[in-house]
Amino acid sequence: MRYADGPTVEVEVLVAAPPERVWALLTDIGLPARFSNEFRGAEWLEESPGPRVGARFLGRNEHPAIGAWQSISVVVACEPARTFGWDVQSSGGVGSSWRFEVTPDGPGTRLRQWARMGPAPSGLTAAIEARPDKEDRIVENRLAEWRSNMQATVEGIKALAEAGD
Repeated sequence: MRYADGPTVEVEVLVAAPPERVWALLTDIGLPARFSNEFRGAEWLEESPGPRVGARFLGRNEHPAIGAWQSISVVVACEPARTFGWDVQSSGGVGSSWRFEVTPDGPGTRLRQWARMGPAPSGLTAAIEARPDKEDRIVENRLAEWRSNMQATVEGIKALAEAGD
């Protein structure tokens, strides 16, 4: 698996709550920090904060092997009660892309979170350049970390939505 191929990961969960309730939670850009062991929070950078295409936010992360960092993200998809997505900016363009999708499913909602690495360089690039013979393992390990945090996030949103919080 190569970084240049734009590897992706996706998780999903069925939520016993209406799409509007799930939407309200997933568009709270700081909420995933309650569930992720890497994401530390985010703040809107606009005078009129909130989820809309073109809005920007500052995200903070921390990883034991990388340390702490901040990134700027731009909302690229925002369809109420359907899709919320953003691209993380890097020095060379989009370092990663992230999406939530909300789909009515019977009396509840199917919540999916998807992410793609690249195409521009990111924090992972230095590790790959230092050990090009280990690129497959480096990418697979990072995708596994993303998957774990994403699953914790959708499960956390599910719990809050079903509790009515």
